[in-house]
Amino acid sequence: MTRVGKYHLTLIGVAALLLLMSLVRIITGQNDITSSGTFYAALLLAVPIGLAGLGGLWAERAGVVNIGLEGMMVLGTWFAGWAGYQWGPVAALVAGLLAGAIGGLIHAVATVTFGVDHIISGVAINLLGPGATRFLSEVLYKEGTPAASAGAGITTSPAISGSTWSPSLPVLSDGPDLLGKLESTHWFLLSDLAGILRGLTHNVNILVLLAVLLLPLTYFVLWHTAFGLRLRSAGENPWAAESLGVNVYLTKYIAVVVSGAFAGLGGVFLVFVSTKYVEGQTAGRGFIGLAAMIFGNWRPGGLAAGAALFGYADGLQLRDQKAVTSFFLFGAVLLLAYLVMRARSLLTAGPGAEPAARGARQYTLMAAAALGMVVLFWLWLTVDELPNEFVFITPHVLTLLVLLVASQRLRMPKADGVRYRRGEQH
Repeated sequence: MTRVGKYHLTLIGVAALLLLMSLVRIITGQNDITSSGTFYAALLLAVPIGLAGLGGLWAERAGVVNIGLEGMMVLGTWFAGWAGYQWGPVAALVAGLLAGAIGGLIHAVATVTFGVDHIISGVAINLLGPGATRFLSEVLYKEGTPAASAGAGITTSPAISGSTWSPSLPVLSDGPDLLGKLESTHWFLLSDLAGILRGLTHNVNILVLLAVLLLPLTYFVLWHTAFGLRLRSAGENPWAAESLGVNVYLTKYIAVVVSGAFAGLGGVFLVFVSTKYVEGQTAGRGFIGLAAMIFGNWRPGGLAAGAALFGYADGLQLRDQKAVTSFFLFGAVLLLAYLVMRARSLLTAGPGAEPAARGARQYTLMAAAALGMVVLFWLWLTVDELPNEFVFITPHVLTLLVLLVASQRLRMPKADGVRYRRGEQH
């Protein structure tokens, strides 16, 4: 399929998804499904997930598994809060980036130089991040210190001094709120489109815009520059890259340090939203970012879709817990669409077009999808409101389900997680 054909298919998919969301909103009566408030919350929740996933993308495209993104985000949040209350938001941004980059550097030293197992090193950083930040908080924020008199505690920093550096985008946020008026009409499709556009453009701050721009920038650097080609070759076959003169060690170091900086930037964003550091505010977003990257098949576009999905699920449950039950109907309709496409594909192919084993697997998947569709539709008809415990874990359950489905089509870099030594051959 040509690149233009893929773009057209993506646009058709987005249009179909918007139509489906509008239809589900009309049927269920849950206006928060496409409200501007839900999509604004989803945007704020998706940005740190996307930044963490972007960090994972850089590292794993260079062949280094980075499950230490959570610990690097924690370092970014603490140092952003510490520097921000003393010198303002610009210092918070620089400190958070540097802290995350240092976490990435530690991971690179352990995995690239000393050949430590990538998973063990990542787990160690996830333990080091919260431990180091708690120690620093107990030393610098204890009672009697200037920070404590400014409102700090062992689990929180003082508020960032000055403005939180979050100006709105001009043009999109200024002037009469035409999108808000159109959203309030609750017309089919038109109000849904207005609500989505308003949520994604109204009062959008510079850090959100920066995070969004980093996605196409990453795609350009990794897929359209000589440096990006060298980096991806280090993740596919570092020994072949070495034979062509690529400094694989340096390339891996750069990729993992950049990876940590992106995770640290995700931590800075969390501090800017809450205006201070709070212990535990990452809430596993580093792990969800890693899941979004895997869902996106190690590509920026798929990563953005995964982060948006997880952010939307989290935003909807925060806005309206009753609206979460609409996921049942939404999932049932998606499974129905999958069954229709699979049935059409089998009918077009004709008998004997596929090997028997593959055909049996396809029929098994279709049967499972049909059963899931019936169960989800029955739950939507019978369940009015989910218990709070189930609502709270909705994003995490969605993460597991998406990874389960996405795992059927994934292709990770061939040398991802492989120990590299110059001159060796595998």
